[in-house]
Amino acid sequence: MSTFHARPETAERNWVVIDAQEQILGRLSSRIATILRGKNKPQFTTHVDTGDFVVVINAEKVQVTGNKWEDKTYFRHSGFPGAEKITPLRKLSAKHPERVIYLAVKGMMPKTRLGRKQLRKLKVYAGAEHPHAAQQPAAI
Repeated sequence: MSTFHARPETAERNWVVIDAQEQILGRLSSRIATILRGKNKPQFTTHVDTGDFVVVINAEKVQVTGNKWEDKTYFRHSGFPGAEKITPLRKLSAKHPERVIYLAVKGMMPKTRLGRKQLRKLKVYAGAEHPHAAQQPAAI
C-alpha cells in the first residue's frame, strides 16, 4: 500500500458560503482556515492546494469575546522612523469589517507561497450580498 499524494490537477475545489452573523471571530477564522487549506478533506496533502473557495457574508456582525473590542489592536509600520500605526479592533471593524476576518484568517495560514495562494480563495463581504452566486456555493 503506497501513500496517497494529491495532485494539483486532480484537486476538486468547491465553493462554500459561511454566514458570520453572531459567530465568534477566532472560532470562525480557524474553521475558515481549515477549509481553505483542505484539512477537512480525506485527500489532504500538505504541499498541494486541495482546499475550497470560501465566501464569508455578514462580516460586520461578527462577535468577539471579552474586552477585545477595546484591547485588541492591529499594528503596521511603513519602515520609516516614527511611522507606526496602531488601530484598535472597534475602529477597524467600523471602517473595514471585512478586513477583520481577513486578518484573523491570514494569521492562521502558513507563511509560505502556498499559504498566500490559498488565502486568495477567501472572499469576505460586509453585507449579506455577494457576487458569487453563479458558482452555486454550499451553505455551512
